[in-house]
Amino acid sequence: MNISVLNLLKIPNANIIDIRSRENFNNRHIPNAKNIEAKELMIRPDKYLNKNETYYLYCRHGITSQKVCQILTSRGYNTINVIGGYEAWLLQN
Repeated sequence: MNISVLNLLKIPNANIIDIRSRENFNNRHIPNAKNIEAKELMIRPDKYLNKNETYYLYCRHGITSQKVCQILTSRGYNTINVIGGYEAWLLQN
């Protein structure tokens, strides 16, 4: 499943996860996002995610986050890819 940046920003208290590197996250990120690098999230999703909640994942362009969402969804997690990722957010702000 996918969502646009515009629709994501309309969701109050959305669980937004930036799967980019900590360095990229610290440089700048979507407001209220938390950083969990893709590799770490894939190794231990149960450490960070609750199967009863929905999470919105993004990377730089939305390609890696799409793949991560597909895998996590197949494992029973409710994940939604942010179309265009961080770059799409930059274009809107």
